[in-house]
Amino acid sequence: MNVIISNEQQTVLAGLDIDIIKSLNGQFDVDELINMFSNFYFGRMILDLTAIKDYHDIRNLQKLSTALEVDKIILLLPANDPECQSPNFLSQIISLGIYNFTTNLDGVKYLFEHPNTYRDVAHIHQLGQMGGTIGGVDGETRHGLTILGVKNVTEHAGATSLIYMLKKELESVHGLSVLAIELNKRDFQYYNQKGMISISPEQLPAELLKHKDVDIILVDLNDSNQEDTCADVIYLIEPSTIRLNKLMRRDMRIFEKLKGKKIVLNQSLLTKTDIADFEFESKSKVFFNIPPLNDRSKNNVLSTLLGKLGIIASGVSEDNDKAGGGFFGLFRR
Repeated sequence: MNVIISNEQQTVLAGLDIDIIKSLNGQFDVDELINMFSNFYFGRMILDLTAIKDYHDIRNLQKLSTALEVDKIILLLPANDPECQSPNFLSQIISLGIYNFTTNLDGVKYLFEHPNTYRDVAHIHQLGQMGGTIGGVDGETRHGLTILGVKNVTEHAGATSLIYMLKKELESVHGLSVLAIELNKRDFQYYNQKGMISISPEQLPAELLKHKDVDIILVDLNDSNQEDTCADVIYLIEPSTIRLNKLMRRDMRIFEKLKGKKIVLNQSLLTKTDIADFEFESKSKVFFNIPPLNDRSKNNVLSTLLGKLGIIASGVSEDNDKAGGGFFGLFRR
């Protein structure tokens, strides 16, 4: 059974043909709604945004999102209010985990049967902007915050270990506060380190909103499609023959898809000549080359990478010219 809370759009919602267990009309303080529904079972809540007092204040929706199951809420936005349809406002409600919102009855009907996930609204989410505003809650601006995503392209390319080492480098060498997040896995638990958490992709926007006191957030994207959540993403390739040939067998067009993205060779023993061959054969550009690293020690090469990404001040030259053989013939069909 479902709940309808209406105000200015009562007439619109009157055309909704669903089973209703409770219906309210008027304008309510958000605490009133929480008291009424925090322990009230319902299938879906159709909520006319204008039914909330001071609905332009995102803090009221934040209160609601912490007390009720937001995945059950369908928010009907006022069609004649540009502020409530602005990219900034929509980004704020997405950050609260509210993915189901619309401005008309047809939209409500559709979302009732086909609720959104984060993937459906990620394209309008302005969460990952460097030096920008995250969520806008309490009017706070996160100047200098970086959200860096790391994604394996070849199997076992080392995203988890790289994030662990980047976190240590940023904290111990550069004195920055860092949060590391992994999606769809639980590998971080083996490092026994604070500030490394494992969540589902759907939890990511709300989790990012919680951490207002860190300088850098590193996200192990794994097999999720959350790149739009990050300000920048590096794509890891472990350039051994077997890994690359497996990759090409799996997706012959992978390097077309990676065109214009930051390709990082990880655990790589390639020379500069080898890298040039790789770029020629794959018709791609390598952003950075990381040799095998000792995760128990300081690694200057990581500071070089962070400088090239613009996360820290750059002051170390990149020179990872390791001994190695030729590279032609690697992409055998």
